[in-house]
This record gives sequence, structure tokens and C-alpha cells, in this order.
Amino acid sequence: MNNKILTSVQTAAIKKAVGYLNRDLAKALPKLMNIVDLYDVNNAFTSQRKLFRSIIENTDSNWYKLIENICSGIDEGIRKAFFENFFINATVIGNQRHQELQEKYNCNIPWAILLDPTSACNLKCLGCWAADYGSKLSLSYETINSIIEQGKDLGIYMFIYSGGEPLIRKSDLIRLCEVHPDCMFLAFTNGTLIDEELAAEMLRVKNFIPAISIEGFEEATDSRRGQGTYKKVVRAMNILKQNRLAFGVSCCYTSQNTEDIGSEAFFDKMIELGAKFAWFFTYIPVGVDASPELIATACQRELMYEQVRKFRKSKPLFTMDFWNDGEYVNGCIAGGRNYLHINANGDIEPCAFIHYSDSNIHTDSLLQALQAPLFMQYKERQPFSPNLLRPCPLLDNPQALAAMVHNTNANSTDLYKNEDVDHLCAKCYAPAAAWQPIADRIWQNTCTKKQLS
Repeated sequence: MNNKILTSVQTAAIKKAVGYLNRDLAKALPKLMNIVDLYDVNNAFTSQRKLFRSIIENTDSNWYKLIENICSGIDEGIRKAFFENFFINATVIGNQRHQELQEKYNCNIPWAILLDPTSACNLKCLGCWAADYGSKLSLSYETINSIIEQGKDLGIYMFIYSGGEPLIRKSDLIRLCEVHPDCMFLAFTNGTLIDEELAAEMLRVKNFIPAISIEGFEEATDSRRGQGTYKKVVRAMNILKQNRLAFGVSCCYTSQNTEDIGSEAFFDKMIELGAKFAWFFTYIPVGVDASPELIATACQRELMYEQVRKFRKSKPLFTMDFWNDGEYVNGCIAGGRNYLHINANGDIEPCAFIHYSDSNIHTDSLLQALQAPLFMQYKERQPFSPNLLRPCPLLDNPQALAAMVHNTNANSTDLYKNEDVDHLCAKCYAPAAAWQPIADRIWQNTCTKKQLS
């Protein structure tokens, strides 16, 4: 069967199976897995497919209930677009393309691209570098469209917006959803610009999902983001839920709010408000004037490790902790291994928290950046520690970032004030040293359990 006929058969099968999602989940999930099997011709996801099949066969498990929750209360067209764009295009088809190109070019090819449409933001949050950047810089519509086109040529169908506040450019972002209906778009947003008009546009295009930043309950959120922000965030979530739109939350835990964010009450509140997923980030002191005292303590980080894993077994909320979940993704996912970042000036950075670069999208292609010295240093050095609970080349292994920047003569890309890499890393040596013995204890226990199972 030639590729064109095979693609036609696969597309027809997808549409038929996705239709079951709107009627009978128990029938739909096995059919959808059969489609994934059909697409995974290189057996790149054998272990993942086996795991997912075990989940859908145990309808009493919390993982199955989580899937039910993700599918419930969501517009039918959005469910369809999410499955086709996220699972089939971005994950299965995309990863097959990535493998081919990685072998051809001997460089990382990411699963997703994170980019800043603008440096502007309507809030001034404590500890956020974007608060200092102002509204001077932005990527033009044409530049963002070019990034997406280049990404698709590399098999990338997942695009994530950050900033600044990306919804300041919401008309352009919705237009890009229309132009690229085969892609999935997510935006990290403070949520204050979400209204009924935007909700109607999201329902129309189907492939745009917000991740709303929230710092815990009202006191914690307002103390960092400004008085009244929490109420605006809750209002935005209510609008999204009432319009049957998918959304999640993005939570940065610091020394000031970890106990709030890690509490069962907070998880329950986010579920009540309609969130389908929660991304957890730990505070990183990026910027010359950043506050190292906001870094979560080693004990607080361990608390988040324990709480996230506990609630995965009992709460219908899909969660990911981008530092403490390194064991599931083989360490650091930056440097093009799973994603890269492009700031509002066009600088192509290995990570949103690593403001150093040797490439710019206005003069270099994505592929050229991935083959440039800084990204190649990431490829050669990942993982940065054999303990995958210490994945980060800055917060956990600051000597690694310093070495990579010095070896490549990468430039500081901070849009406010250049920061010497040694100055940045100096802020992380003490937290890294405090976390190491705890991480090593947890990692040893984890490895022992795996050996015994």
C-alpha cells in the first residue's frame, strides 16, 4: 500500500474512532489505540502503547478516571482536534520524522517549540524577568508563521506561547490557529485577558488551549501578581468551563507558596474550577536582579515530589513537574531534545530559563540553531546527571551550564540587562548542594523498588 493510500486509510480510521469519543469512551479508547499502532510503523512507542493499553483495560484505576475527566465537559470538536493534532501529528507522526532527521543531521530535533510573541505584559509579577522587559520587542506575525512552517518541516506540530503575556497578541494567535489547523497551540497566560469574545474564537478554531498561571490561593496569587488577580483568574476559568473549553493551570512554586500549591485543597480547587492539567515549575533566579531567596528549599521540593505523585493516584488532574519528573523523560528536556525557546527578540535559546544563545531566528533557521555549538553541547551532555531527579544544568548542576556557555561563547540574551553566566550559576550552587543528598536518597529508593518489581 503506498503512502498516500495509507494516509487516507489512517485519516478515515481516525475520524471514525474519534466519533466514538463523543458517544462511548470504553469503545473509543481501544479503537484509538489501534490507530496509534497503525501509525507507529517504526515501533518507537512500544512501551508507551503497552502502558496505555494496561490503563484503559483497568477502568477502576485513577488513570482511567483521569482520561474520563479530560474527555468530559469538553466541546466535541476540541476533543477531535486534540487527539488528531496532539497524539497523531505531534507525537506519533512527528516523532517518526524526528528520528529520521536526527540520524540525518546528528542533532536534536524537538517535539515542541516555545516562543514569545511579545515581551509586553499587563502585570508586573514579583521575581519574573518579563516584568522588566517592557513592551519594546515582539515577533511579527510573519516571523511566527515562518517558525511554525519551519517546525512542521521538522515534524513539529506542538507550539507553545509564553512571554510577556502572549494574549496581548491574541488576534494574531487565533489567526495562526486558522492557518495551521493541523497543529496544537498552547499558551502560558496570566488569564486576565480571557473573555467571552476570546472563548468564542477558541471554540471556532478548536486547536488553542490556555495554561493559566496561578500561585496558589488568593493571598499567594495576589501577593506575587497584584491585588485582584486571583479573582480575574477564577473569572477566566469560569468562562472557559462554561464554554466547554479545555484549559489547565501553570504553577510556579517558590519558598513563599509551595505549601499552598502542594496542598490537597489547592488540587481540589483547580479540579472544581475545571482545569484538566497542571504544570508545575520551580522558581529559577534568572536575571541580574532576581531574588534567590524565592528558590524553594530542598524540603519544599521534596514535598512537591511527594504530593504530585500522591495525587496522581487519586485526583482527576493530569500533572507534570518539570524538575521532579526528570525520571520519566530521561533528565533535561531542553536544548532541542524535547523543546527549545525563542524570545521576543528572536534569540533561539535552549530553554525559557536559560537566557544564552548563539543563534537568532532573524538570521538563522531552526535547523541551523539546532546544529550550532550551544545546542550541540546540550546534545552531547544530556542527561546532566545519572540521578534523573537532578536534571537541570542550572538549578541542579550549575557547573554544567557555565561550562557550556563558556565553551561556545554564547551571548547573554536577557532583554533587560546582560547577566554573566557565572553570576547566574553562583545563585544556584547552594540550592543544588542542598537538594543533592535528598535527591540521591529518593533516587536510590526508586531504583531499588524498580529492581525488586
